Amino acid sequence: MNPSDSFFFTTFIPILILLADLCIRIGLSLRVVMQKRAYSITMAWLLIIVFLPFLGYVLYMLFGENRLPERRLRRMRESRVLYLRAPESLLPFIEDDWHGGNLLYSSLHRLAQQTFGMPALRDNALQLYAKPTDFFKALILDIDQAQTSCYLQFYIWCTGGEADAVAEALIRAAQRGVDCRVLLDDIGSRSFLRSRAARIMRQAGVRVENSLPAALIWMFFTRLDIRNHRKLVVIDNTIAYSGSQNMADPSFFKPEAGVGEWIDLMVRLTGPVVGELKAVFAHDWFQETTEFIPLGEISMPDHADAARFEPEPMVQHAPVQLAPSGPGDTPNAIHSLLLTTIYSARSQLTLTTPYFIPDDGVVEALQAAAHRGVDVRLIVPVRCDSRLAQHASRARFEELARAGVRICLFAGGLLHAKTICVDKQVALIGSVNLDMRSFWLNFEATLIVYCADFAKLLATEQERYMEHASELDLVAFSRRGWWPQFKENICLLLSPLL
Repeated sequence: MNPSDSFFFTTFIPILILLADLCIRIGLSLRVVMQKRAYSITMAWLLIIVFLPFLGYVLYMLFGENRLPERRLRRMRESRVLYLRAPESLLPFIEDDWHGGNLLYSSLHRLAQQTFGMPALRDNALQLYAKPTDFFKALILDIDQAQTSCYLQFYIWCTGGEADAVAEALIRAAQRGVDCRVLLDDIGSRSFLRSRAARIMRQAGVRVENSLPAALIWMFFTRLDIRNHRKLVVIDNTIAYSGSQNMADPSFFKPEAGVGEWIDLMVRLTGPVVGELKAVFAHDWFQETTEFIPLGEISMPDHADAARFEPEPMVQHAPVQLAPSGPGDTPNAIHSLLLTTIYSARSQLTLTTPYFIPDDGVVEALQAAAHRGVDVRLIVPVRCDSRLAQHASRARFEELARAGVRICLFAGGLLHAKTICVDKQVALIGSVNLDMRSFWLNFEATLIVYCADFAKLLATEQERYMEHASELDLVAFSRRGWWPQFKENICLLLSPLL
């Protein structure tokens, strides 16, 4: 090698690499700043770009922006007009009498309707299932009695136990001519979608489709960790289920995680709100298949069938509103709804979530509620299946506890129920975790129930969780060593990205 070649490779090439790196960092930093996102998210990405040369660029291209393919965005706009509004058949059931002007009801309803497009509908009957065996028993019975359609949508489908019994019930329904469709997230249910069980269901006539297909070839064109996290079932335009339960028997699901069985809540609904749940399923089905599902007429509840599901109590004539959230035209919708819910509390506010990774707005709202005398209780599992999420969550405990928030650590398994009860008057239950992913990345579904009777049922379940929980000892917690605090603070820096 002559001296000129040696000079080129030892001096000029490194300079070019440094200049390229500098240009990438400056360009990406400007792009991050111009996105006008939350301060914590902006700072997290700036730190990654500055301290991780080239790798920071790759990470930002993969996960930095909520990119969806233009084809999907176009389908979302088309199907939103078809589905995500109140069908004419449901207009007579729109709730407009808020019990003498209940401000808590009316303010939440107005915000949810403006942001999600779906109004509260009255005359619904609800049953709350706290035991997975009761939920699966009721669901299988409803599928076995289905006459026209069974539509199921879940983030995770895991074979084994009761989940296999549900699959068998769907096969029986399909064989007698019922239109059976199952929509599963492509990453959450990847192993099932490729399994022999899914193949048998398809061969029997059950339509099984994957939602938000993910492949490495698309990683630079769409954000792969935007997932469909909804859990819902619609049967015969008459019955619906929604809540936090995946299609997984807790006895068979993730035993290797060492966190105990997953604890969930599901709601069985009959009444006009079934139409809203079906509209969301049809909207998501259209995204993946371009197939139009007519909404049809919704059958009113038959309260006489409550006896089949005793001892589960039934709440009747309840106004219920569905809040379907996700990336799109109103990406901050569920975050705004949660903040409004917290600020609306006057006497008691109880929240349960498996993953507690709030932004500054949620932390400040919880602190403000405690400061004005609200009994704020946050119930989270002692251990969850994500170490990063657990450390980031604990980083917020001390400041919340000092403000008066009661942090209750549930030791009876992985508490996976996502619930909020406000003043024992309003209940929120669904798939939304109190973390950044649910706020801004995932497609979620939340039921808002404007009914004191149902809110008291939910509050009873939350109190049962309290019986298996220990309240955080602030004095002892504040004395933990520097190493746990360091890990927590590092994870907290990354929390906007978790």
